[in-house]
Amino acid sequence: MTQATAMVVGTIVGSSIFVQPSEVSKAVPSFGGMLLVWVAAGALTWFGASICAELSSAYPKTGGVYVFLREMFSPAAGFLWGWAMFWSMHSGIIAAIAMVFGRYTATIVPLNDLGIRLVAVSAIAVLSAINYLGVRPGSSVQTGLTIAKIGAIFVLLILLFGTGTLQMPASLGAIAPRGFLRALVAGLFAFGGWHMVTYAAEETQSPERTIPRALMLGTAVVVVIYLALNSAYLLVLPFDAVLKSTHIAFDATLATAGPSAASAISVLVIVSSFGAISGIILAGPRVYYAMAKDGLLFKWMGAVHPVHKTPYLAIVVQGIWSSVLVLTGTYGLIVSRVVYTEWIFFGALALGTIALRRSRAYAPAFRAWGFPVVPIVFALVCLAIVLNQIAGDPGESLSGLALVAAGLPVYYFWRRTHARD
Repeated sequence: MTQATAMVVGTIVGSSIFVQPSEVSKAVPSFGGMLLVWVAAGALTWFGASICAELSSAYPKTGGVYVFLREMFSPAAGFLWGWAMFWSMHSGIIAAIAMVFGRYTATIVPLNDLGIRLVAVSAIAVLSAINYLGVRPGSSVQTGLTIAKIGAIFVLLILLFGTGTLQMPASLGAIAPRGFLRALVAGLFAFGGWHMVTYAAEETQSPERTIPRALMLGTAVVVVIYLALNSAYLLVLPFDAVLKSTHIAFDATLATAGPSAASAISVLVIVSSFGAISGIILAGPRVYYAMAKDGLLFKWMGAVHPVHKTPYLAIVVQGIWSSVLVLTGTYGLIVSRVVYTEWIFFGALALGTIALRRSRAYAPAFRAWGFPVVPIVFALVCLAIVLNQIAGDPGESLSGLALVAAGLPVYYFWRRTHARD
């Protein structure tokens, strides 16, 4: 239970919370709007986690969301999740956090944009190599870095609240609906990763009970931490500084405790980013392994190294594609594509769970709260996020969705071809 909860907290608390407040403020440039976004993002994350908690108690199998969609709808739905994971969602998360790693490295060693990207690619390469060499080295690195990142959060909170001069704005400002939804995308990315604990269900003791408890407790802890951090950022820094910052934790610490403390926070954020990338690199191949085992992916993607006992080829291919995303995309573009793609699937999980509850054969050990009203509202919010993204940037959004939809003909071609084997 303790280890699973630590995994939930460690996966969610990556490095985005040290960047995303500025991304949120650009879409909702008001004090009240920003706080409301973080509350809404936390509430959505908590309910999404409760849905995954229920499903993991009913289907405690390796692969997590892939398994849920396969059992709930069809193998095609599960395949689409894995397809989108590789091309956009999971690889995109690795790329985005690696770029945060590069940004904070640039506060210590001067780097231009290309330098930041090359540092990000180097981090992906090093951590892919560590996970290639074995689950035990990867897990050990992840555990140590998770402790460090939580320490970074508490040190930062002490510095900001202990030495800062609070700057409460005179007006909380107005909130535009479309801007709020754009900001919500940025906030949800910072809360991302909670579902990854379900990928390793068969490696967890009593997963039907342990994973739901870990998801609920871990998510609640992160919501509290994030609200505290964002309150600190907003109350310590002038709002204009929040809007312009690309490394808000560094800027907030610099303003309150000086350059030495700011540099120390940068080091802690770098360590936190490193730990987040390690855990996410370790999680993804479990899904590709499950898909290969089901015959929905090349067998070599599920190949296990004869010495290191790791899905080594999946790790290598994942690392290469994540690096390509780093070198070719912008941080904001990668983040938005990850969120609106993931939350299409999360909305489908909520609606699918309503249907599952009508089946007598469905017997989860944990049941999410608020059915059927809350999951319907949850799914509508997911739809609103996607539609708002399309309206705001139709070219990029539709190309991203087309990439996901392209998985369907690939799936049917794959099944037809391999049915002859």
